[in-house]
Amino acid sequence: MKQELYIVKIGGNVIDNPEKLEAFLKDFSEIQKPKILVHGGGKLATKLAEKLEIPQEFFEGRRITNQETRDVAVMVYAGLINKNIVATLQKNKLNAIGFSGADANVIPAHKRPVKTVDFGWVGDVETEKINAEFITKVIAENVCPVFCAITHDGKGNLLNTNADTIASSLAVALSSDFDINLVYCFEKNGVLENIEDENSVISKIIPDTYAQLKENNIVNEGMIPKIDNAFAAIEKGVKSVFIVKETFLKKLINENDRTSGTEITK
Repeated sequence: MKQELYIVKIGGNVIDNPEKLEAFLKDFSEIQKPKILVHGGGKLATKLAEKLEIPQEFFEGRRITNQETRDVAVMVYAGLINKNIVATLQKNKLNAIGFSGADANVIPAHKRPVKTVDFGWVGDVETEKINAEFITKVIAENVCPVFCAITHDGKGNLLNTNADTIASSLAVALSSDFDINLVYCFEKNGVLENIEDENSVISKIIPDTYAQLKENNIVNEGMIPKIDNAFAAIEKGVKSVFIVKETFLKKLINENDRTSGTEITK
């Protein structure tokens, strides 16, 4: 029987709120099962870019990453946020190590091809090339890997990469060695039927219900890429995907509590 592994992605407003992040990392450090943390941090990168007077461009909610913006993203994600998270986990007695995709060649990617728009230094993960063997060794040493949203192309270029995609790609790459549960944590209670009503959580989504939710415009636009990523991961061997409020994570994993959040499954 394969060992269980939780891959947890934290993002949204939690990363931008020092108190919420501190509380989340304390909870995360108290999870008794093998785990990996993946984080974003887009708002902090935008703030620093604005201070440095680097104009920020977006297309359909996705950042266009010119060279200066890429450099800011690397400084913020792989530097400030990643190292602060690792230091806070150490404070909470969880031995952790921070990675970008370039470290130990863990997450190779390629520059996104230009179609309707040139996204610049944005990376698309090459899931089949993820260094799963190395990551497995780190976990076996009882060290928790912490991944930021930076990958590399093997030609000396760092690439800005969507953290949700990194989390689902890691889940797929490690699914042959582990029973993977992928958990997306953010500030909402789960996938909501009504974005204005925190209690309108959809507790379970299967492919049929998802098609209906999209058809009836019930799922919030920003949630669609997350759910698409979730189903793609499940199709490729990931056991389950949860979308939960960050304060519920410890209950979900330590107590197997399913009373909150959204489970995405076949």
